[in-house]
This record gives sequence, structure tokens and C-alpha cells, in this order.
Amino acid sequence: MSSVGQPVRQGGYLVALLRAGAPVIADLPADLPDETIDPNPLPGWRRISMMAGSRGAGDIDSLLMRACRYVVVVPLVFRIVALPVLLLAVLAAAGGGELTAALLAASAVAANVIALVLVLRIRGFRGSAARVLLGADLVIAAGLNLAASIAVADPGYPAVGELTWAYLLGSVALFTLSRGVLAGGLLIVASLPFHLIMTTAGGHLASAATVAYDVVILVPALATALVVLLLIGVGTRLAMGVGIRRGRRVEHAIAQRDIHDTVLQTLEAMALTPTEPADLPAARAQLAELRGIARAQAIELRRGLTELVEPVASGGIGEELAGVAAEMAREGLRARLVFTDVDDGLLSEARRRAVRDAVREAMRNTMKHAGTDEVVLRVEQRDGGIAVIARDHGTGFSDADRPAGFGISNSITARLADVGGSSTIESEPGKGTRVTLWVPL
Repeated sequence: MSSVGQPVRQGGYLVALLRAGAPVIADLPADLPDETIDPNPLPGWRRISMMAGSRGAGDIDSLLMRACRYVVVVPLVFRIVALPVLLLAVLAAAGGGELTAALLAASAVAANVIALVLVLRIRGFRGSAARVLLGADLVIAAGLNLAASIAVADPGYPAVGELTWAYLLGSVALFTLSRGVLAGGLLIVASLPFHLIMTTAGGHLASAATVAYDVVILVPALATALVVLLLIGVGTRLAMGVGIRRGRRVEHAIAQRDIHDTVLQTLEAMALTPTEPADLPAARAQLAELRGIARAQAIELRRGLTELVEPVASGGIGEELAGVAAEMAREGLRARLVFTDVDDGLLSEARRRAVRDAVREAMRNTMKHAGTDEVVLRVEQRDGGIAVIARDHGTGFSDADRPAGFGISNSITARLADVGGSSTIESEPGKGTRVTLWVPL
């Protein structure tokens, strides 16, 4: 909830979590063991122990840092719910100070509602914001207890004092969650002299047992906050592990697709049956075609590397497909683009790339298997998304004879599925092929 999230230098993850509180969650793991994210069954204590020993890389994730502020919601909601209930107990006891108790409870609930709204509305939660919240919380907790002690006389004070002391329970939980166990423990220790000052200021007599009880009752708040902190911390770290595993799979799939769509295509073209040396014009044409393929692949690889460093602004799906059509024309396939009235302004860059690359693979399949050098690309808006239909009048094929090639299953279907899209392929022998690619807006 603050900018405290420093790199974990000493001890493991759970030790740092206990020492510094929720901000440590935003420190991305540097050495999370592979066994931790293994989907196979593993004893819970062993998985937790491996996560506990992991260390932070010092790479603070801004999104997680903003999310860490939500830990303060727990003590704030506790007060909003608990204080009215304790007020009912004061009213039922009818020992005096009911009006003062009602005013104090209303003020405390209002302060916590305002704090809750601020926590949920503020974008990010920097160190200064955290310090202001924690400082204000301490001032309010001390003020409520002092006001109750001074304004309410015996015999009504014990019930009213229990109400205001409950506010301090939330403070202990708040400091423990946001600053660690040491901060919560120091607050409990400081509550002892504060209790003596408070009762003295109000002229109340409190036995040693009563003072000890009021101080010790804060310990469960610290313990509960620690349990919440550990559960959130371990759960978040485990979710990170799942994300790492899925990210590796996605990276592997992307690498496979890139190799298939670039290097493999060029190698397949090079491996075509060579033209007889005597047929010099045909050999030159074949060499020119191979050069064109290699040139197109080099352009695409360079573009991909450039986008990794600095994303290239796109003029929309039309410009993307026009570029693919020009690239395919250099390889010998003519594409006629047909556009209906589409609004692709909401189409994300990831979905534009997925459509572009899937169209490129579909056109390459046409060039290699359809026995035609012409294809029609139609772009239209349908079913809450953008559809691109690639139609050729080549040889076609039947579903029974179609091999489950990598190009269809990964370069087309899987690429679109990754961004929430879909593809359908319709073909009949002698009647050509129709490929429909769709992604949501």
C-alpha cells in the first residue's frame, strides 16, 4: 500500500513479508523454484516452504503495488461493521454516556467510510498517502479514546471505553498489514502507557488486571492480520508462479509460430524440386521467387524486432492487410481487398497483429496448396467483432483428406484463440476454400 516495496535482501519471502508488510508482495520473485509452479500434486507445506525461501528481484510491479493498498480494506470494514454493534451494547447497558457513545461511534464510522472511499478511488498509493492515512488513523484512535475517557463518567465509561478501544484493534491490524509485525507489535506496547494516560485524564480507576486485559486483547488483532497477510502473500506468489508457467508456454508457442511462419517457410521453398539446369528461364524464375520469399521474411523479422523495442503505430486493420497483400504479391499471390463499413478503432494492437499474421498464413496455404495465384480478402463487422474472409477458387479439399498441419492449428486457430477470436475453414474439392477469421472488438 506504499512505496516501501524494497528488494528482498535478507531472509526469504515470508520473512520479508512479516517484516515489511503487504508492499513486499509487489516485489517480483527472482528465484521461484520450478517445483513451486509444478501443476502435479505436491504437499502443501513443501510448496509453501519453497515459496517462503524465494527472494525478490527488486523489480517492483506497479500494478501489484497499487493492488497492495486493498489490504487496508479489512480493518476499515471491520470497524464500520463492529462499532455500530458495540454501540447497541452500550445503549442496552444504559449505564450513562449513551449520547456521547453514539456521537463517537458515528464519527468513527464516518471516518472509516471516508478512508475506504479514498483507498478505493486513489490511483496508486504512494508513501506519503500511506503515511497520512496511518497518521490520521492513530490521531483518531487516540482522540476517540481520550474523548470517551474525559466525557463519560463511571459507571457508563467501561462500556463506552470498550467501544472506543475496539477502534484500536483496527489500528493494530492496519499497521501490521501495511508495515509488518514490528509496527503492529510496537503499537500494542505503546497502548500500555496510553491506557494509563487515558484513564488518568478521565479520573477513572483501572485495576492492573483490567489494563492487562485491554492490552492483551489487541494481540488477536495482530495475529489475525498476520494470518491475512500470509494468506494473501502466499496466494499472490503462487498466482505469480502460475502466471510464469503460463507465460513460458505462451512464449514457447509464439516462438514455434514465428519459426513456422518465417524460417520454415523459406526452408520449404528452398527444398522444392529444383528445375533442370537446361531450363535456364525457369531456374531464374525459381531463384527470383526464392529471393522474394527470403526478402519478405527478412522484412517481417525486422518488423517484429522493431515492435519489441518500440511499438509501431498502426493505421488500422485495413493498413495491416494491405501490407500483407503487398508482401504476398512479391511472392506471387495476388490479393484483392474488399472493405465494408467497419469501425476498428476499438480493436487492440494484439488482435490486429493476430488477424494480420493469421491472414498471412492463410494466404501462404493458398499459395502452396490451392493451385491458384489469386485470393479475395473481405473485411466486415459482425457479431460484435471484425471478420476477415479469405476466399480462393483453387483446388479445395475435403475435411477427411485435410492434414492437421501446424499452420492451421497453431498459426491460425491458436493465434486467434489467444486473443479471444476464432476461425472456420470451409472447402470442397474443385470449389476452392473459404477461411473466416474473427476477433472481438
